[in-house]
Parts: sequence; C-alpha cells; structure tokens
Amino acid sequence: MKNLVKSLAIVAFTLGTITFAKAQKIAHISLDSLITAMPESKTAQEVAQKYLKDLEAQVASMDNELQTKYAEYMKNKDTYSALVASTKETELQDLNKRIEDFKAQAQQDYQRKYGELSKPIYDKAKNAIDIVAKENSYKYVFDTSAGNVLYSEPGDDILPLVIKKMSTMAPAQIPGATPAVNKTPGTKPAPATNKPAGK
Repeated sequence: MKNLVKSLAIVAFTLGTITFAKAQKIAHISLDSLITAMPESKTAQEVAQKYLKDLEAQVASMDNELQTKYAEYMKNKDTYSALVASTKETELQDLNKRIEDFKAQAQQDYQRKYGELSKPIYDKAKNAIDIVAKENSYKYVFDTSAGNVLYSEPGDDILPLVIKKMSTMAPAQIPGATPAVNKTPGTKPAPATNKPAGK
C-alpha cells in the first residue's frame, strides 16, 4: 500500500512538472554577447582607459619623485647629520606610503568608475530584454553566459530580437563620453538624398 501511494505521488509530481514546463514559455540569451555587441561598450571602454591612464600618470609622477629623492639621499647621505638623515629617511618612507595608499585608492576608484560607466549599458540591455520577453510572451529568460543552462533550443535564443529592439532605442548615456549616434549592430544608416533644396 505504501509503495502504491509513493508511486501515485511520484506520477502526480512528474505530471505537474511537465504541465508547468509546457505552460511556461522560456527563452535564453548570452548577456555577455549582447553587451559586447553594443557600441556603447566600446565607448565606455575608451572612457575607462583614459581614466586609467590619468591614474597611472599620477602614480608614475609620484614614483619619479620618490626615485629622485632617494637618489639624492643616497648621493648625499654621508654628508648629512644624523638629524637630517633621519628626517630624509622619514620623508622617503612617508612618500612611499602615500604612493602605496594612492595605488590602492586608485584601484578602487577605477572599479567604481567602471561600474558607473557600465550601469547605463546594462540598464539598456535589461530594458531591451524585458521588452522583447513581454512582446513574445516569454515568462523566463535565462542568461547562458552565466553557464547555468545545460541545454537550449536555438530557436529560443532571443539575442537577435534584442539587438533588433535596441536599434530602435536611444544610445545608453555613458558618463564622460560625448553623445553618439545609435550604431547598434544590424542597423543601417538612413540613405542620403541628393535632392537640391526646394525640390
């Protein structure tokens, strides 16, 4: 009797799962591929690289200052009094600490800046995915770039639909970048007309 009840419970659970799966329309997309395909990603990367170069230039300047002061100290240390030598050593240690602190802060600052630049891109991508999912009655959309989807039908990949949808949307506004024309892949610029004015 117990085996019969267990068997009936398993059958009911299996049928319920199959019914649930058939009732839900599911799609997938590689979010990484979508983000990479967006022209805003290139713009954000360029702004981030410029920001990083500015930080690296400051570190290089501080390093040069340290090297110059250290070379001067080594050249003249035999002529310094104990008090002057001690003061110079403290200055070098303080400058070295400031450089290390700046490097650590610069790394955090760069990561913050990169997140700030990436946010509008991810927001636009998410918005386009939401619109396509609603227009096509998808209940769930899985991100295949996360590596959690073990199998998927090619027909349920909504990447082309989302790219097409983004071609109708305004470009994501990247902080620190000059506004650009929407160049989403798959779009073509409007043909130029050579009609003279007034005709």
